[in-house]
Amino acid sequence: MRKTRALLFGGLGSVVAYLAFVEFTSGIIQGYYTPFMSDIARHLDVTDADVNWLEGAQLMLSALVVPALSKLGDMIGHRRMLLLSTAVTFFASVLIAVAPVFWLFLIAWSLQGFYVVWLPLEIALIYIRSREVSTDAPAALTRRAAGVLVAALELGAIAGALTGGALIDALPLQFVLVLPAVVVGVCWIVIAVGVRETERRPGPAGFDTIGLVVVTGALILLMGSLFVLRGSGIDVGSGGFWAAVTMLLLGAIGLYAFARFELRHPDPVIDVRMFADPALWPVFATAGLFGMSVLGAQAPLSTFARTDPEIYGFGLGTSGFATSLIIGLYLIAMTVGAMLVPLASRLTTPRWALVMACLLVAAGYGMFLPMHDHYGQVIANMAVAGLGSGALVASLPAAAAAAATVQQTGVATGMTNSVKTVGGAVASCIFGLALSSFAATAGTVPEGTAGSYTGYLTVWTVCSVTAIAAAVLLLFVPKHAFGDRIAPVAA
Repeated sequence: MRKTRALLFGGLGSVVAYLAFVEFTSGIIQGYYTPFMSDIARHLDVTDADVNWLEGAQLMLSALVVPALSKLGDMIGHRRMLLLSTAVTFFASVLIAVAPVFWLFLIAWSLQGFYVVWLPLEIALIYIRSREVSTDAPAALTRRAAGVLVAALELGAIAGALTGGALIDALPLQFVLVLPAVVVGVCWIVIAVGVRETERRPGPAGFDTIGLVVVTGALILLMGSLFVLRGSGIDVGSGGFWAAVTMLLLGAIGLYAFARFELRHPDPVIDVRMFADPALWPVFATAGLFGMSVLGAQAPLSTFARTDPEIYGFGLGTSGFATSLIIGLYLIAMTVGAMLVPLASRLTTPRWALVMACLLVAAGYGMFLPMHDHYGQVIANMAVAGLGSGALVASLPAAAAAAATVQQTGVATGMTNSVKTVGGAVASCIFGLALSSFAATAGTVPEGTAGSYTGYLTVWTVCSVTAIAAAVLLLFVPKHAFGDRIAPVAA
């Protein structure tokens, strides 16, 4: 233990410190904008429901970026991919600050999602560097370093939420939007100065470009179908409805073709075989269902809090800073939930710890249905949901690693993150459709800004029901799946 600690803060101390700043920047991006999503909607002259399309597009792009850039990092260098993704994030952050119309803002917001690949690249980089300084404890060093990075991420998210909420009450939106670009620019300099490149490890068949193109096209069709449905409404007599159905079917066919192609590829960008593993598919399904609430419900929470009850009859009418306090307390509850995972696993089992976490998420969002009229009620709801969400964020990658074979641990944990992101993207589109469709039919948007009350009830119901479904799925995981594996002795 003492030797590991000395190595971590000795040979690896400098690179971990640099990368901790990168994760702090990532946290700022994730928390900064949330308190003033309604202000962004009004700035772009769109409804609060349309804000969900920003989240959905960014999450869908993120789901593609992680496996693609992670594999490219192995092939041509993790530092190069870290610099490239940071440069794209910086460009997107600048474009967000100056974009005058919604479609350009949507493109910029989507490209900013390149930051999601930072943590996987950093973990890979640290693991390779740890093998250079300690051949007998690289995994222990990586786990300790990962703890530092995640702590920096959570701290950045809390700081970003509080800062964004405070600034939006004091400054015009255009000035508030500039700060993330400045921080990301500094982050690029930190990487360029403080991080050394890793060795290249080309794959046996090169990069799976065809697979990436096929899955990208399929996901674009799936998301596009929901976007077209948003514009046309659920009217079987309209041409837009059938165009959306056609795009949905083509997207499903594209995913099927992608799976068939990946099964034949010697080095696929996504190993679809793992989805047939009886120990892994319930974990992946849980991650996707969980992503619907932890990622897809962020924008609706912010816009509901900012909605003026004097005008619309619901909402909290909070200021930007008051909204940021809700987000900050939610993140603190997530941190506490993540810290309680080892204790819950010891007192019960890893499986039941996951099940209880899912039920906490279900309870937190279910509490919204009768309790959403007062600030204290919303905080209580988010605290319960945050405890379960934090536990799932911390335990799902470990559960996937434990359920996978030794050769698939890294791929399984990365796949958990990608599936969670896809779930969040789909939920963001569905929530945007619900908030706008109900608003249009019920006539509850007199000034074209707020979503509908029925739409928000739908959001909370979906989050609660999907969490219950995830808890049920975990019961189908084989009993031995989450136990520690004993590696076989090599012949």
